[in-house]
Amino acid sequence: MEVFGKTTGLKPSELRKLERIYRRRVAPEEVTSRELAAFLGEVSAETGRQVGVLLHRSGGVDFVVVGDAARIDLPDIGRLRAGSGRFRGLRLVHTRLRAVLGVDLLTRDDLVDLVRLRLDLVATLGVDADGRPRTIEIAHPLPENDANEAYRRMGPMPFDRFELDFADTMRALEEEFARRARARPVRAKDGRAVLVQVLIGREAARAPEAMRELRELARTAGVDVVDEVVQRRDAVHPKWALGRGKLDEVVERAMQKDARVLVFDRNLSPAQADAIASVSDLKVIDRTQLILDIFAQRAESRDGKLQVDLAQMKYVLPRLGRSDDALSRLTGGIGGRGPGETKLEIGRRRVRERIADLEKRVERLSRERKQRRRLRERTGIPVVAIVGYTNAGKSTLLNTLTGADVLATDQLFATLDPRTRRLRFPEAREVLLTDTVGFIRDLPKDLMAAFRATFEEAGAADLLLHVIDVSDPAAEEQVKTTERLLGDLELDRIPRIVVVNKADLVSPAEAARWEHELSGVALSALAAESARPLLERIQEELWKRPVTWRRA
Repeated sequence: MEVFGKTTGLKPSELRKLERIYRRRVAPEEVTSRELAAFLGEVSAETGRQVGVLLHRSGGVDFVVVGDAARIDLPDIGRLRAGSGRFRGLRLVHTRLRAVLGVDLLTRDDLVDLVRLRLDLVATLGVDADGRPRTIEIAHPLPENDANEAYRRMGPMPFDRFELDFADTMRALEEEFARRARARPVRAKDGRAVLVQVLIGREAARAPEAMRELRELARTAGVDVVDEVVQRRDAVHPKWALGRGKLDEVVERAMQKDARVLVFDRNLSPAQADAIASVSDLKVIDRTQLILDIFAQRAESRDGKLQVDLAQMKYVLPRLGRSDDALSRLTGGIGGRGPGETKLEIGRRRVRERIADLEKRVERLSRERKQRRRLRERTGIPVVAIVGYTNAGKSTLLNTLTGADVLATDQLFATLDPRTRRLRFPEAREVLLTDTVGFIRDLPKDLMAAFRATFEEAGAADLLLHVIDVSDPAAEEQVKTTERLLGDLELDRIPRIVVVNKADLVSPAEAARWEHELSGVALSALAAESARPLLERIQEELWKRPVTWRRA
Protein backbone atom coordinates (compact mmCIF):
# COMPACT_ATOMS: atom_id res chain seq x y z
CA MET A 1 0.00 0.00 0.00
CA GLU A 2 1.28 3.47 -0.84
CA VAL A 3 1.65 6.34 1.61
CA PHE A 4 0.89 9.76 0.08
CA GLY A 5 2.29 13.16 0.93
CA LYS A 6 5.65 14.32 2.28
CA THR A 7 7.38 11.00 2.86
CA THR A 8 10.93 12.28 2.23
CA GLY A 9 13.09 11.79 5.30
CA LEU A 10 10.98 9.06 6.87
CA LYS A 11 12.75 5.94 8.06
CA PRO A 12 11.84 2.58 6.47
CA SER A 13 10.43 1.47 9.83
CA GLU A 14 8.22 4.54 9.98
CA LEU A 15 6.98 3.94 6.45
CA ARG A 16 6.15 0.32 7.30
CA LYS A 17 4.27 1.52 10.35
CA LEU A 18 2.28 3.96 8.20
CA GLU A 19 1.48 1.21 5.70
CA ARG A 20 0.04 -0.93 8.50
CA ILE A 21 -2.71 1.70 8.92
CA TYR A 22 -4.35 0.25 5.79
CA ARG A 23 -5.23 -2.85 7.84
CA ARG A 24 -7.34 -0.83 10.27
CA ARG A 25 -11.10 -0.74 10.00
CA VAL A 26 -13.72 1.52 11.56
CA ALA A 27 -17.32 0.62 12.41
CA PRO A 28 -19.88 2.34 10.12
CA GLU A 29 -21.32 4.38 13.00
CA GLU A 30 -17.90 5.71 14.13
CA VAL A 31 -16.14 8.81 12.83
CA THR A 32 -12.92 7.10 13.90
CA SER A 33 -12.22 4.24 16.27
CA ARG A 34 -10.22 4.78 19.43
CA GLU A 35 -7.67 2.23 18.23
CA LEU A 36 -7.14 4.05 14.91
CA ALA A 37 -6.95 7.45 16.64
CA ALA A 38 -4.36 6.10 19.11
CA PHE A 39 -2.29 4.58 16.29
CA LEU A 40 -2.38 7.82 14.25
CA GLY A 41 -1.33 9.79 17.33
CA GLU A 42 1.51 7.40 18.06
CA VAL A 43 2.89 7.57 14.51
CA SER A 44 2.42 11.35 14.43
CA ALA A 45 4.41 11.83 17.65
CA GLU A 46 7.12 9.45 16.47
CA THR A 47 7.61 11.17 13.09
CA GLY A 48 6.90 14.74 14.23
CA ARG A 49 4.41 15.13 11.38
CA GLN A 50 0.68 15.32 10.84
CA VAL A 51 -0.73 11.95 9.76
CA GLY A 52 -4.17 11.34 8.31
CA VAL A 53 -6.43 8.83 6.61
CA LEU A 54 -9.28 9.03 4.12
CA LEU A 55 -11.87 6.54 5.32
CA HIS A 56 -14.48 4.99 3.08
CA ARG A 57 -18.12 4.63 4.11
CA SER A 58 -17.48 0.92 4.59
CA GLY A 59 -14.94 1.73 7.31
CA GLY A 60 -11.86 0.79 5.31
CA VAL A 61 -8.83 3.05 4.79
CA ASP A 62 -8.58 4.27 1.18
CA PHE A 63 -5.56 6.59 1.57
CA VAL A 64 -2.86 7.17 4.18
CA VAL A 65 -1.43 10.68 4.03
CA VAL A 66 1.55 12.20 5.82
CA GLY A 67 2.35 15.93 5.96
CA ASP A 68 4.76 18.08 7.91
CA ALA A 69 4.39 19.55 11.39
CA ALA A 70 2.11 22.37 10.20
CA ARG A 71 -0.18 20.97 7.53
CA ILE A 72 -1.24 17.98 5.50
CA ASP A 73 -1.82 17.82 1.72
CA LEU A 74 -4.33 15.38 0.29
CA PRO A 75 -3.74 13.22 -2.80
CA ASP A 76 -5.49 14.06 -6.05
CA ILE A 77 -8.98 12.63 -5.64
CA GLY A 78 -10.70 15.35 -7.67
CA ARG A 79 -11.57 13.04 -10.55
CA LEU A 80 -13.04 10.27 -8.42
CA ARG A 81 -16.77 9.78 -8.80
CA ALA A 82 -18.62 11.39 -5.94
CA GLY A 83 -20.61 9.16 -3.62
CA SER A 84 -24.38 8.98 -3.39
CA GLY A 85 -26.18 12.28 -3.07
CA ARG A 86 -23.90 15.24 -2.66
CA PHE A 87 -21.02 13.51 -0.93
CA ARG A 88 -17.92 11.72 -2.11
CA GLY A 89 -18.17 8.86 0.36
CA LEU A 90 -14.82 9.68 2.01
CA ARG A 91 -14.04 11.37 5.32
CA LEU A 92 -10.72 12.81 6.42
CA VAL A 93 -9.30 12.12 9.89
CA HIS A 94 -5.88 13.59 10.70
CA THR A 95 -3.75 14.60 13.66
CA ARG A 96 -2.52 17.95 14.88
CA LEU A 97 0.53 18.05 17.11
CA ARG A 98 0.73 19.73 20.52
CA ALA A 99 -2.89 20.90 20.42
CA VAL A 100 -4.25 22.90 23.36
CA LEU A 101 -7.70 22.20 24.77
CA GLY A 102 -10.16 24.93 23.76
CA VAL A 103 -8.12 26.06 20.75
CA ASP A 104 -9.56 25.43 17.28
CA LEU A 105 -8.08 22.39 15.56
CA LEU A 106 -9.62 22.75 12.12
CA THR A 107 -7.64 25.00 9.81
CA ARG A 108 -8.76 26.96 6.78
CA ASP A 109 -7.20 24.24 4.59
CA ASP A 110 -9.34 21.59 6.30
CA LEU A 111 -12.54 23.51 5.62
CA VAL A 112 -11.58 24.28 2.02
CA ASP A 113 -10.81 20.59 1.40
CA LEU A 114 -14.16 19.64 2.94
CA VAL A 115 -15.98 21.93 0.53
CA ARG A 116 -13.81 21.54 -2.58
CA LEU A 117 -13.59 17.75 -2.49
CA ARG A 118 -17.18 17.26 -1.27
CA LEU A 119 -15.96 15.09 1.63
CA ASP A 120 -18.43 13.56 4.06
CA LEU A 121 -16.67 15.01 7.06
CA VAL A 122 -13.31 16.31 8.33
CA ALA A 123 -12.07 15.43 11.83
CA THR A 124 -8.88 16.79 13.43
CA LEU A 125 -7.35 15.00 16.40
CA GLY A 126 -5.31 17.05 18.84
CA VAL A 127 -2.50 14.84 20.21
CA ASP A 128 -0.11 15.54 23.07
CA ALA A 129 3.67 15.11 23.12
CA ASP A 130 3.27 11.39 23.85
CA GLY A 131 0.92 10.92 20.89
CA ARG A 132 -2.28 10.44 22.90
CA PRO A 133 -5.46 11.93 21.33
CA ARG A 134 -6.72 14.62 23.72
CA THR A 135 -9.22 16.70 21.71
CA ILE A 136 -11.23 16.45 18.53
CA GLU A 137 -13.02 18.92 16.24
CA ILE A 138 -15.15 18.00 13.24
CA ALA A 139 -16.99 19.74 10.39
CA HIS A 140 -19.52 18.47 7.87
CA PRO A 141 -21.32 20.11 4.91
CA LEU A 142 -24.71 21.79 5.25
CA PRO A 143 -27.50 22.07 2.67
CA GLU A 144 -28.56 25.48 1.40
CA ASN A 145 -29.74 27.63 4.30
CA ASP A 146 -30.73 31.20 5.15
CA ALA A 147 -27.46 31.83 6.99
CA ASN A 148 -25.44 30.94 3.86
CA GLU A 149 -23.28 28.56 5.88
CA ALA A 150 -21.52 25.85 3.87
CA TYR A 151 -20.57 23.67 6.86
CA ARG A 152 -21.17 23.08 10.56
CA ARG A 153 -18.32 22.85 13.07
CA MET A 154 -18.51 20.77 16.26
CA GLY A 155 -15.93 21.19 19.01
CA PRO A 156 -13.18 21.26 19.91
CA MET A 157 -14.11 18.85 22.70
CA PRO A 158 -12.33 16.21 24.79
CA PHE A 159 -11.74 13.12 22.68
CA ASP A 160 -12.86 10.69 25.38
CA ARG A 161 -16.25 12.44 25.60
CA PHE A 162 -16.86 12.67 21.87
CA GLU A 163 -19.93 10.83 20.58
CA LEU A 164 -21.47 11.03 17.11
CA ASP A 165 -23.24 8.36 15.07
CA PHE A 166 -21.55 8.92 11.74
CA ALA A 167 -23.87 6.65 9.72
CA ASP A 168 -27.04 8.31 11.04
CA THR A 169 -25.60 11.78 10.54
CA MET A 170 -24.68 11.10 6.91
CA ARG A 171 -28.03 9.47 6.24
CA ALA A 172 -29.89 12.50 7.61
CA LEU A 173 -27.70 14.96 5.72
CA GLU A 174 -28.12 13.15 2.41
CA GLU A 175 -31.87 12.97 2.87
CA GLU A 176 -31.99 16.70 3.59
CA PHE A 177 -29.81 17.50 0.57
CA ALA A 178 -32.01 15.31 -1.62
CA ARG A 179 -35.19 16.92 -0.24
CA ARG A 180 -33.84 20.41 -0.93
CA ALA A 181 -32.82 19.36 -4.46
CA ARG A 182 -36.30 17.97 -5.20
CA ALA A 183 -37.98 21.11 -3.89
CA ARG A 184 -35.75 23.38 -5.95
CA PRO A 185 -37.40 24.43 -9.25
CA VAL A 186 -35.49 23.49 -12.39
CA ARG A 187 -35.01 26.77 -14.24
CA ALA A 188 -32.06 26.08 -16.54
CA LYS A 189 -30.95 23.16 -18.65
CA ASP A 190 -27.22 23.44 -17.84
CA GLY A 191 -27.34 23.57 -14.06
CA ARG A 192 -26.46 26.21 -11.50
CA ALA A 193 -23.63 28.74 -11.69
CA VAL A 194 -21.84 31.34 -9.59
CA LEU A 195 -20.85 34.53 -11.41
CA VAL A 196 -17.42 35.94 -10.58
CA GLN A 197 -16.44 39.52 -11.36
CA VAL A 198 -12.87 40.78 -10.89
CA LEU A 199 -12.70 44.58 -11.15
CA ILE A 200 -9.47 46.42 -11.84
CA GLY A 201 -9.09 50.17 -11.34
CA ARG A 202 -11.76 52.19 -13.11
CA GLU A 203 -13.75 49.09 -14.02
CA ALA A 204 -15.57 49.45 -10.71
CA ALA A 205 -17.56 52.36 -12.15
CA ARG A 206 -19.45 50.07 -14.53
CA ALA A 207 -19.62 47.05 -12.21
CA PRO A 208 -23.45 46.86 -11.85
CA GLU A 209 -24.09 47.10 -15.61
CA ALA A 210 -21.31 44.59 -16.36
CA MET A 211 -22.69 42.10 -13.84
CA ARG A 212 -26.21 42.51 -15.20
CA GLU A 213 -24.92 41.80 -18.71
CA LEU A 214 -23.00 38.74 -17.49
CA ARG A 215 -26.18 37.54 -15.78
CA GLU A 216 -28.09 37.86 -19.05
CA LEU A 217 -25.34 36.05 -20.97
CA ALA A 218 -25.45 33.18 -18.46
CA ARG A 219 -29.25 33.01 -18.66
CA THR A 220 -29.10 32.96 -22.46
CA ALA A 221 -26.50 30.18 -22.36
CA GLY A 222 -28.84 28.06 -20.22
CA VAL A 223 -27.49 28.21 -16.66
CA ASP A 224 -29.27 29.22 -13.48
CA VAL A 225 -27.37 31.97 -11.67
CA VAL A 226 -27.53 31.26 -7.92
CA ASP A 227 -24.87 33.63 -6.58
CA GLU A 228 -22.62 36.52 -7.59
CA VAL A 229 -19.16 37.34 -6.23
CA VAL A 230 -17.32 40.62 -6.83
CA GLN A 231 -13.71 41.43 -5.94
CA ARG A 232 -11.90 44.70 -6.50
CA ARG A 233 -8.15 44.42 -7.02
CA ASP A 234 -5.23 46.54 -8.13
CA ALA A 235 -4.29 43.90 -10.71
CA VAL A 236 -5.55 40.52 -11.92
CA HIS A 237 -3.84 37.69 -10.04
CA PRO A 238 -1.54 35.97 -12.57
CA LYS A 239 -2.55 32.49 -11.42
CA TRP A 240 -6.03 32.67 -9.90
CA ALA A 241 -7.42 35.88 -11.49
CA LEU A 242 -8.84 36.74 -8.05
CA GLY A 243 -7.14 36.35 -4.67
CA ARG A 244 -6.64 32.85 -3.29
CA GLY A 245 -8.64 33.62 -0.15
CA LYS A 246 -11.50 34.97 -2.27
CA LEU A 247 -11.32 31.88 -4.48
CA ASP A 248 -11.74 29.68 -1.40
CA GLU A 249 -14.80 31.76 -0.48
CA VAL A 250 -16.21 31.30 -4.00
CA VAL A 251 -15.76 27.51 -3.71
CA GLU A 252 -17.57 27.48 -0.37
CA ARG A 253 -20.47 29.48 -1.76
CA ALA A 254 -20.68 27.25 -4.83
CA MET A 255 -20.82 24.19 -2.58
CA GLN A 256 -23.48 25.76 -0.36
CA LYS A 257 -25.61 26.74 -3.39
CA ASP A 258 -25.10 23.37 -5.13
CA ALA A 259 -23.46 25.10 -8.12
CA ARG A 260 -21.19 23.23 -10.52
CA VAL A 261 -20.05 26.10 -12.78
CA LEU A 262 -17.99 29.26 -12.20
CA VAL A 263 -18.53 31.97 -14.84
CA PHE A 264 -15.92 34.75 -14.96
CA ASP A 265 -16.64 38.18 -16.38
CA ARG A 266 -13.24 38.41 -18.05
CA ASN A 267 -11.12 36.30 -20.33
CA LEU A 268 -8.89 33.82 -18.51
CA SER A 269 -5.58 32.51 -19.76
CA PRO A 270 -5.32 28.72 -20.16
CA ALA A 271 -3.08 28.59 -17.08
CA GLN A 272 -5.56 30.57 -14.98
CA ALA A 273 -8.50 28.40 -16.06
CA ASP A 274 -6.50 25.24 -15.21
CA ALA A 275 -5.42 26.55 -11.81
CA ILE A 276 -8.93 27.61 -10.81
CA ALA A 277 -10.45 24.31 -11.99
CA SER A 278 -7.84 22.25 -10.09
CA VAL A 279 -8.46 24.15 -6.86
CA SER A 280 -12.24 24.37 -7.10
CA ASP A 281 -13.04 21.04 -8.77
CA LEU A 282 -15.71 22.99 -10.69
CA LYS A 283 -16.29 23.74 -14.35
CA VAL A 284 -14.68 27.11 -15.17
CA ILE A 285 -16.09 29.28 -17.97
CA ASP A 286 -14.68 32.64 -19.01
CA ARG A 287 -16.44 35.40 -20.93
CA THR A 288 -15.20 34.27 -24.37
CA GLN A 289 -16.25 30.66 -23.82
CA LEU A 290 -19.65 31.79 -22.61
CA ILE A 291 -20.26 33.89 -25.73
CA LEU A 292 -18.98 31.09 -27.97
CA ASP A 293 -21.41 28.67 -26.33
CA ILE A 294 -24.31 31.04 -27.01
CA PHE A 295 -23.25 31.42 -30.64
CA ALA A 296 -23.00 27.64 -31.00
CA GLN A 297 -26.58 27.29 -29.72
CA ARG A 298 -27.88 30.05 -31.99
CA ALA A 299 -26.13 29.11 -35.26
CA GLU A 300 -28.62 27.67 -37.74
CA SER A 301 -27.27 28.29 -41.23
CA ARG A 302 -24.28 26.52 -42.77
CA ASP A 303 -22.38 29.82 -42.77
CA GLY A 304 -23.03 30.49 -39.09
CA LYS A 305 -22.08 26.98 -37.97
CA LEU A 306 -18.81 27.12 -39.92
CA GLN A 307 -17.87 30.46 -38.40
CA VAL A 308 -18.70 29.29 -34.87
CA ASP A 309 -16.63 26.12 -35.40
CA LEU A 310 -13.68 28.24 -36.54
CA ALA A 311 -13.89 30.53 -33.51
CA GLN A 312 -14.16 27.56 -31.14
CA MET A 313 -11.17 25.79 -32.68
CA LYS A 314 -9.04 28.93 -32.28
CA TYR A 315 -10.16 29.16 -28.66
CA VAL A 316 -9.39 25.50 -27.95
CA LEU A 317 -5.93 25.33 -29.57
CA PRO A 318 -3.90 27.09 -26.84
CA ARG A 319 -5.81 25.13 -24.19
CA LEU A 320 -4.75 21.70 -25.44
CA GLY A 321 -1.72 21.80 -23.15
CA ARG A 322 -3.79 20.87 -20.10
CA SER A 323 -2.13 18.03 -18.22
CA ASP A 324 -3.63 14.67 -19.03
CA ASP A 325 -1.88 11.33 -18.67
CA ALA A 326 -3.62 10.02 -21.80
CA LEU A 327 -2.06 12.80 -23.88
CA SER A 328 1.50 12.32 -22.61
CA ARG A 329 2.06 8.77 -23.91
CA LEU A 330 3.84 8.14 -27.18
CA THR A 331 1.84 6.55 -29.96
CA GLY A 332 2.96 3.11 -31.08
CA GLY A 333 2.96 1.18 -34.34
CA ILE A 334 4.64 1.88 -37.65
CA GLY A 335 5.89 5.44 -37.88
CA GLY A 336 5.46 5.90 -34.15
CA ARG A 337 8.63 4.22 -32.85
CA GLY A 338 11.49 6.17 -31.41
CA PRO A 339 10.75 9.66 -30.08
CA GLY A 340 7.63 9.71 -32.22
CA GLU A 341 4.80 12.21 -31.81
CA THR A 342 2.85 12.52 -28.60
CA LYS A 343 -0.93 12.38 -28.57
CA LEU A 344 -0.89 15.99 -27.44
CA GLU A 345 1.11 17.02 -30.50
CA ILE A 346 -1.19 14.99 -32.74
CA GLY A 347 -4.18 16.70 -31.19
CA ARG A 348 -2.69 20.14 -31.80
CA ARG A 349 -1.77 19.28 -35.37
CA ARG A 350 -5.30 18.06 -36.11
CA VAL A 351 -6.81 21.20 -34.62
CA ARG A 352 -4.49 23.36 -36.78
CA GLU A 353 -5.50 21.35 -39.84
CA ARG A 354 -9.15 21.80 -38.90
CA ILE A 355 -8.63 25.57 -38.48
CA ALA A 356 -6.93 25.81 -41.88
CA ASP A 357 -9.78 23.88 -43.52
CA LEU A 358 -12.45 26.02 -41.82
CA GLU A 359 -10.65 29.23 -42.84
CA LYS A 360 -10.66 28.09 -46.46
CA ARG A 361 -14.37 27.28 -46.31
CA VAL A 362 -15.19 30.60 -44.63
CA GLU A 363 -13.18 32.42 -47.32
CA ARG A 364 -15.13 30.50 -49.97
CA LEU A 365 -18.37 31.60 -48.31
CA SER A 366 -17.10 35.18 -48.35
CA ARG A 367 -16.53 34.97 -52.12
CA GLU A 368 -20.01 33.52 -52.61
CA ARG A 369 -21.50 36.39 -50.59
CA LYS A 370 -19.65 38.90 -52.75
CA GLN A 371 -21.08 37.30 -55.90
CA ARG A 372 -24.60 37.47 -54.46
CA ARG A 373 -24.07 41.10 -53.54
CA ARG A 374 -22.95 41.92 -57.09
CA LEU A 375 -26.14 40.36 -58.42
CA ARG A 376 -28.16 42.46 -55.97
CA GLU A 377 -26.30 45.61 -56.96
CA ARG A 378 -27.25 45.05 -60.60
CA THR A 379 -30.89 45.26 -59.63
CA GLY A 380 -30.29 48.73 -58.20
CA ILE A 381 -32.20 47.93 -54.99
CA PRO A 382 -30.67 49.79 -52.02
CA VAL A 383 -29.58 47.78 -48.97
CA VAL A 384 -30.25 48.98 -45.41
CA ALA A 385 -28.50 47.10 -42.59
CA ILE A 386 -29.70 47.15 -38.96
CA VAL A 387 -26.80 47.25 -36.50
CA GLY A 388 -26.50 47.82 -32.77
CA TYR A 389 -25.84 46.32 -29.38
CA THR A 390 -27.26 42.87 -28.74
CA ASN A 391 -30.87 42.80 -27.49
CA ALA A 392 -31.46 46.43 -28.52
CA GLY A 393 -34.53 45.45 -30.58
CA LYS A 394 -33.08 45.00 -34.08
CA SER A 395 -35.09 41.88 -34.98
CA THR A 396 -38.28 43.43 -33.58
CA LEU A 397 -37.72 46.48 -35.79
CA LEU A 398 -37.21 44.25 -38.84
CA ASN A 399 -40.46 42.41 -38.10
CA THR A 400 -42.40 45.65 -37.59
CA LEU A 401 -41.14 47.31 -40.77
CA THR A 402 -41.42 44.32 -43.10
CA GLY A 403 -44.08 42.10 -41.51
CA ALA A 404 -41.50 39.29 -41.16
CA ASP A 405 -41.58 36.63 -38.46
CA VAL A 406 -37.90 36.59 -37.53
CA LEU A 407 -37.24 35.30 -34.00
CA ALA A 408 -37.38 38.29 -31.63
CA THR A 409 -36.99 37.48 -27.93
CA ASP A 410 -35.63 39.10 -24.80
CA GLN A 411 -32.28 37.32 -24.98
CA LEU A 412 -28.77 38.25 -25.99
CA PHE A 413 -27.74 37.15 -29.49
CA ALA A 414 -31.20 35.87 -30.38
CA THR A 415 -30.25 36.53 -34.02
CA LEU A 416 -26.96 35.12 -35.23
CA ASP A 417 -27.45 34.57 -38.97
CA PRO A 418 -28.27 37.66 -41.09
CA ARG A 419 -31.93 37.92 -42.13
CA THR A 420 -32.90 39.96 -45.20
CA ARG A 421 -36.44 41.06 -46.05
CA ARG A 422 -37.95 43.47 -48.62
CA LEU A 423 -39.36 46.79 -47.47
CA ARG A 424 -41.65 48.55 -49.98
CA PHE A 425 -42.04 52.31 -50.32
CA PRO A 426 -44.42 54.43 -52.43
CA GLU A 427 -43.71 54.96 -56.14
CA ALA A 428 -42.81 51.27 -56.56
CA ARG A 429 -39.63 51.71 -54.58
CA GLU A 430 -38.22 49.05 -52.30
CA VAL A 431 -35.15 48.32 -50.19
CA LEU A 432 -33.55 45.20 -48.78
CA LEU A 433 -33.55 45.39 -44.98
CA THR A 434 -30.91 43.17 -43.29
CA ASP A 435 -30.77 42.24 -39.61
CA THR A 436 -27.19 41.59 -38.42
CA VAL A 437 -25.39 40.03 -35.46
CA GLY A 438 -25.55 42.16 -32.33
CA PHE A 439 -22.45 43.73 -30.82
CA ILE A 440 -21.31 43.34 -27.22
CA ARG A 441 -18.60 44.67 -24.95
CA ASP A 442 -15.27 42.84 -25.26
CA LEU A 443 -16.41 40.78 -28.24
CA PRO A 444 -13.79 37.99 -28.59
CA LYS A 445 -11.23 38.70 -31.32
CA ASP A 446 -11.46 35.19 -32.74
CA LEU A 447 -15.22 35.57 -32.97
CA MET A 448 -14.84 38.92 -34.72
CA ALA A 449 -12.43 37.38 -37.21
CA ALA A 450 -14.60 34.33 -37.81
CA PHE A 451 -17.73 36.42 -38.37
CA ARG A 452 -16.08 39.03 -40.56
CA ALA A 453 -17.78 37.43 -43.58
CA THR A 454 -21.14 38.00 -41.87
CA PHE A 455 -20.31 41.62 -41.05
CA GLU A 456 -19.50 42.11 -44.75
CA GLU A 457 -23.25 42.11 -45.32
CA ALA A 458 -23.40 45.36 -43.37
CA GLY A 459 -20.30 46.59 -45.20
CA ALA A 460 -22.16 46.43 -48.52
CA ALA A 461 -25.13 48.43 -47.25
CA ASP A 462 -26.12 51.85 -48.57
CA LEU A 463 -27.45 52.89 -45.16
CA LEU A 464 -27.13 51.71 -41.56
CA LEU A 465 -29.80 51.86 -38.89
CA HIS A 466 -28.02 52.04 -35.52
CA VAL A 467 -30.58 50.81 -32.98
CA ILE A 468 -30.20 51.92 -29.35
CA ASP A 469 -32.13 50.64 -26.35
CA VAL A 470 -32.53 53.89 -24.41
CA SER A 471 -34.27 52.10 -21.53
CA ASP A 472 -31.03 50.25 -20.72
CA PRO A 473 -29.05 51.87 -17.86
CA ALA A 474 -25.84 51.18 -19.81
CA ALA A 475 -27.13 52.71 -23.06
CA GLU A 476 -24.35 55.32 -23.31
CA GLU A 477 -21.64 52.69 -22.87
CA GLN A 478 -23.38 50.46 -25.44
CA VAL A 479 -23.41 53.32 -27.96
CA LYS A 480 -19.66 53.82 -27.47
CA THR A 481 -19.03 50.08 -27.87
CA THR A 482 -21.07 49.92 -31.08
CA GLU A 483 -19.37 53.00 -32.54
CA ARG A 484 -15.95 51.57 -31.72
CA LEU A 485 -16.76 48.22 -33.35
CA LEU A 486 -18.21 49.93 -36.43
CA GLY A 487 -14.88 51.72 -36.74
CA ASP A 488 -12.91 48.47 -36.33
CA LEU A 489 -15.01 46.90 -39.10
CA GLU A 490 -14.59 50.00 -41.33
CA LEU A 491 -18.34 50.55 -41.34
CA ASP A 492 -18.21 54.05 -39.86
CA ARG A 493 -17.94 55.56 -43.38
CA ILE A 494 -21.46 54.40 -44.30
CA PRO A 495 -24.31 56.92 -43.75
CA ARG A 496 -26.47 55.92 -40.80
CA ILE A 497 -29.59 56.83 -38.91
CA VAL A 498 -29.72 56.45 -35.15
CA VAL A 499 -32.91 54.70 -34.02
CA VAL A 500 -33.77 55.60 -30.43
CA ASN A 501 -35.71 52.45 -29.59
CA LYS A 502 -37.94 51.68 -26.56
CA ALA A 503 -38.71 55.38 -26.20
CA ASP A 504 -42.01 54.41 -24.58
CA LEU A 505 -40.11 53.00 -21.60
CA VAL A 506 -38.47 56.33 -20.69
CA SER A 507 -39.87 59.79 -20.08
CA PRO A 508 -40.72 61.96 -23.15
CA ALA A 509 -37.99 64.42 -22.07
CA GLU A 510 -35.38 61.65 -21.93
CA ALA A 511 -36.40 60.32 -25.35
CA ALA A 512 -36.28 63.84 -26.80
CA ARG A 513 -32.79 64.37 -25.36
CA TRP A 514 -31.48 61.21 -27.02
CA GLU A 515 -33.20 62.12 -30.28
CA HIS A 516 -31.71 65.63 -30.24
CA GLU A 517 -28.16 64.71 -29.20
CA LEU A 518 -27.81 61.91 -31.77
CA SER A 519 -29.97 63.43 -34.53
CA GLY A 520 -31.96 60.24 -34.35
CA VAL A 521 -35.53 59.02 -34.58
CA ALA A 522 -37.32 58.00 -31.39
CA LEU A 523 -39.81 55.12 -31.58
CA SER A 524 -40.98 51.85 -30.11
CA ALA A 525 -40.16 48.93 -32.37
CA LEU A 526 -43.30 47.19 -31.13
CA ALA A 527 -45.57 50.02 -32.36
CA ALA A 528 -45.80 50.26 -36.16
CA GLU A 529 -47.30 53.78 -36.06
CA SER A 530 -44.25 55.16 -34.23
CA ALA A 531 -42.01 53.99 -37.10
CA ARG A 532 -43.47 56.41 -39.68
CA PRO A 533 -40.83 59.14 -39.03
CA LEU A 534 -38.12 56.50 -39.50
CA LEU A 535 -39.55 55.41 -42.86
CA GLU A 536 -39.64 59.02 -43.99
CA ARG A 537 -36.03 59.48 -42.89
CA ILE A 538 -34.92 56.32 -44.76
CA GLN A 539 -36.67 57.53 -47.90
CA GLU A 540 -35.03 60.92 -47.61
CA GLU A 541 -31.55 59.45 -47.10
CA LEU A 542 -31.79 57.00 -50.00
CA TRP A 543 -33.63 58.85 -52.76
CA LYS A 544 -33.35 62.55 -52.08
CA ARG A 545 -29.60 62.18 -51.69
CA PRO A 546 -27.87 60.08 -54.41
CA VAL A 547 -26.03 57.07 -53.04
CA THR A 548 -22.54 57.26 -54.54
CA TRP A 549 -20.16 56.40 -51.72
CA ARG A 550 -19.75 52.72 -52.72
CA ARG A 551 -18.85 53.42 -56.34
CA ALA A 552 -16.52 56.21 -55.27
